Amino acid sequence: MRFRTKTLFAEDYMPQYLVLPYEDPSDFDAISPGEMQAIIEKYMAWTSRLSAEGRIQTSAKLRDGEGRTLKGAGPKLVVTDGPYAETREVIGGFWLIEATDYGEVVRLCRDHPHLEFGGTLSIRALES
Repeated sequence: MRFRTKTLFAEDYMPQYLVLPYEDPSDFDAISPGEMQAIIEKYMAWTSRLSAEGRIQTSAKLRDGEGRTLKGAGPKLVVTDGPYAETREVIGGFWLIEATDYGEVVRLCRDHPHLEFGGTLSIRALES
């Protein structure tokens, strides 16, 4: 994993985009361990290819069914366990990708394996 210090005047500055995969957890209920391994290998191959091209700055899978949700402020702050597998969609991980613009990051993600399995990718630009 590499991190670069960026300034608005750096010649090698390239915008970064956060790619978030959304999925319905029940989509994987009927998948055998062998099928799941094949799916994982597709994700790893896609990530490795873009990493080798210097596009992925960092990525990670999020733990299934774990996390916290905060809402409110001060004495009205409510902390709940979640997300839960019962929710319709969960974020399964993230990729931080460098690309010149939204068009390029979309092109880079067109063959993302998450799309093969009915998932959704959300792409957001990081503030420079």
